[in-house]
Amino acid sequence: MKLGARQFCRAFFYGALFGLFRVHGWRAFVFIGLGGENTGFALFSWNVMSVIARLPSALVNQIAAGEVVERPASVVKELVENAIDAGAQRIDVFIEEAGTRLIRVRDDGIGLSCDDLPLAFAAHATSKIRSLDDLEAVASMGFRGEALASISSIAKVRITSRQADAPHGWCLAPNEALEPKPAAHPQGTTVEVAELFYNTPARRKFLRTDRTEFLQIDLLMRRFALAHPCKGFSLTHQARLVFDLPLVAMAQAAEQLPVRIAALLGDEFLNRARRIDSAASGLSLSGWIADPAYARASTDQQLFFCNGRIVRDRLIGFAIRRAYSDVLHHARQPAYVLALTLDPRAVDVNVHPTKAEVRFRDARAVQDFLFREIHRALAQGVDAAGGAGQFDSEPRVEWRGEPTPSGLNLATDARSYSSPRAAPIEQNQGYLNLLATSRAPVAAPLPALCSSPLAYGTPAQGGVASPFGVAEGDAAEVPPLGYAVAHLHGVYILAQNAQGLVIVDAHAAAERIMYERLKTAFAAKQMTLQPLLLPVSFSVSEREADQYAEQKDAFARLGVVLERVAPTRIRITALAALLRHADAEALARTLFAALIEAPIAWDEPQPLHAEPIHAVLSRMACHGSVRANRILTRPEMDALLRDMERTERADQCNHGRPTWRQFSMTDLDRLFMRGQ
Repeated sequence: MKLGARQFCRAFFYGALFGLFRVHGWRAFVFIGLGGENTGFALFSWNVMSVIARLPSALVNQIAAGEVVERPASVVKELVENAIDAGAQRIDVFIEEAGTRLIRVRDDGIGLSCDDLPLAFAAHATSKIRSLDDLEAVASMGFRGEALASISSIAKVRITSRQADAPHGWCLAPNEALEPKPAAHPQGTTVEVAELFYNTPARRKFLRTDRTEFLQIDLLMRRFALAHPCKGFSLTHQARLVFDLPLVAMAQAAEQLPVRIAALLGDEFLNRARRIDSAASGLSLSGWIADPAYARASTDQQLFFCNGRIVRDRLIGFAIRRAYSDVLHHARQPAYVLALTLDPRAVDVNVHPTKAEVRFRDARAVQDFLFREIHRALAQGVDAAGGAGQFDSEPRVEWRGEPTPSGLNLATDARSYSSPRAAPIEQNQGYLNLLATSRAPVAAPLPALCSSPLAYGTPAQGGVASPFGVAEGDAAEVPPLGYAVAHLHGVYILAQNAQGLVIVDAHAAAERIMYERLKTAFAAKQMTLQPLLLPVSFSVSEREADQYAEQKDAFARLGVVLERVAPTRIRITALAALLRHADAEALARTLFAALIEAPIAWDEPQPLHAEPIHAVLSRMACHGSVRANRILTRPEMDALLRDMERTERADQCNHGRPTWRQFSMTDLDRLFMRGQ
């Protein structure tokens, strides 16, 4: 039947009147009556594709594998976590070709029975939760029940396991057979994952080089070893043993954990780190934080564990970074090994497929706790700033509380901060004692501490006089930073102490001292103002003058009193006593620029606007400190050294750069090859 255009339109019209549309199953039938010259019916049918379809189970597992298995290290993580949950005390990992050819994880845990082996590969089958209450308080590493099912969908997997009371073990390879077979095996479980991504070659193309992929596995295993210090771990790659950490008894964990840290992160980390143990409001924090001078270019030594779980959480990272903000250079990264313990119900670990992130019920409380305790620990001393002291291969560590199997020392006693060396070398102990004395309340008001032209303490105000022109005491009485010898090019102070040579950046040190005093004065509302004998006036644009006038109250609270005396003229009438020797105009302009960049919400509670205020005070401190090429007298240099010894965080300036360095006589002899 052949229809012209006109006939087709007519047929369509009549067909619309008599048409019948019916859907039956997956096929649609349309009956159209054709009118006009060709009367009759035509039948048209076509297949209709369903909008929603149930995916095959194999494809479901492969999609889940895309979330769980990003790279070979992801497989290692899931298998090691299963071993930890099985109560294993020893976990051995064997890798070939960075995990793409073979991953074998062997443990000595409780093992699996013959009936449990098939269920281990079933989706969402787990022994770790039974109800919503279990999920909300989950304390195990893995609990979703999808890891093995997902891994077996993209790799060839074999599991062999035996329980303690079983006569023999059982082996199951779900890619080859559905029923377990008897096998010889010691107590525990061995999981082999071969030919990763063999049936999804597109995924394999996205992997990095073997070296990069293995480095990820190596870093992961080191983190596991630090998160669970009582367990034994070994890692072998291409038949080469990378590291082997023996099983540690609970009673010996206190002594062996620093050895493990040194073995995994290096002696330098432990030499430049300080212990932290703190507990408050149901939160416990313990571990080591590296001194700011040890800051690194990458985040490879940032290890954080929450209830024994390795996490990389943005909230945690932000809190720690904020605690280092006053002492860390902006281009560097802090190094730390920290463990946080809290009620499992207060943290949700089920927010990420790989469980790499967590969510806290009271995130603000956790963030404030981390910031407060780390910030306080960083202010306890600067004994590692000079690089003095070496890690003892047989460390004597002061360990408070019993370590738990799920992480580092998680003591809940009073706050305590200590160096990883229980008995610091003599100069460091004296330095810590001096700092402890300096933290005692000062009877004189803050302005009285700054009567010298440089705003440092002078010998008359408690500073130690220079030995030049004064009888020098015993060597044991020499202060940690010693006595000044010379001022090199108006920049560096050369000082001699009991150990050798100390080099001090005078401007950086003075800036830190001034900054800490400004923070203390502002927090105590003791920003004492001193009128200027000769008020300072300077010209600005009319728009700038309007902005100055709008923020004059903020200027006054920060220690700079100004007034508008003309449409384009600003006059400064008073400055904070701490800054009375600063360039008033430059200080006002700097303060104005800082307030424009980071406006301060003065009506908010103090903790919320402390950071922008500290940023402003940091800029102000630069103007109130000694400038380069300003030659200091020896009493002035000694006064600066004594003030450094009384000032928290004096080992770094406000921008995170070091303020002083110690060179022992051994270092100097080595430099000049004496005795060689």
